[in-house]
Amino acid sequence: MLRQVCNQHITFANYHPSTALSPTLSQREREFSCQKPGRQGGPDESKEIPIVRLFLLALTLVASGALSVSAQQPPEQRAGLGEAPTAYDAKGAAALEGRLLTTVLNGSDDSPVTNVRLAVKNISPNFYTYVTGWATFYDSGAVRCGEGLFKLDALAPNESAETDTPGLRLRCTPASWRIVATNLLTRTYDAAKPTEAAPPPAETPVVEKTAPVNFIISIDGERYPIQVDRPIVLKLGNRNRKIILRPVP
Repeated sequence: MLRQVCNQHITFANYHPSTALSPTLSQREREFSCQKPGRQGGPDESKEIPIVRLFLLALTLVASGALSVSAQQPPEQRAGLGEAPTAYDAKGAAALEGRLLTTVLNGSDDSPVTNVRLAVKNISPNFYTYVTGWATFYDSGAVRCGEGLFKLDALAPNESAETDTPGLRLRCTPASWRIVATNLLTRTYDAAKPTEAAPPPAETPVVEKTAPVNFIISIDGERYPIQVDRPIVLKLGNRNRKIILRPVP
């Protein structure tokens, strides 16, 4: 069928006015007219389509993975200068809490603030052997105007330590700030130790009480009821006597 179409095309071209002086097509024109796409010289579209689909599928998986990771890690929220912002670890758990100690922060482009003091508290159950992070400051329009790196060598759970931010260049009077943890190194023992659930409280043993056993004491024909470890007082002669009945082990 293709051969017939090509022959008809060549015949029509032979009698076209523009080819009247050249009744025979050139070899290149014949190849162009009768070439089948995808077989002789042309790209195979049937092979390109699966490759494009695989590329789009891989791109979709990467994007969904990035969204899931970002959803698991809560962003560090800005806080006022008198408030304590929180920094999170890679798993999204609260790790550090910051408190600003320097109260006078009046920076500008000509005279930036180059260092501040802050207290960092470990609010996680892990013992950190090395801690680093960024303290970032924002002006009243929520525009970042300075950031400084802080670090601590060791920080136990619920422990606070003072540090500073050398290299800071604060170019405004900040209205808010936040901290972000960049390195939280734990002890090898803490990293290898799985999370253990708290043991259940020990149950108090229940002591079973034995039912009281009744006895009778007969003195000169008079009968007196008595129980184990229950004393009774009897008047014998001119004196009162306390009688206690105890079991023999």
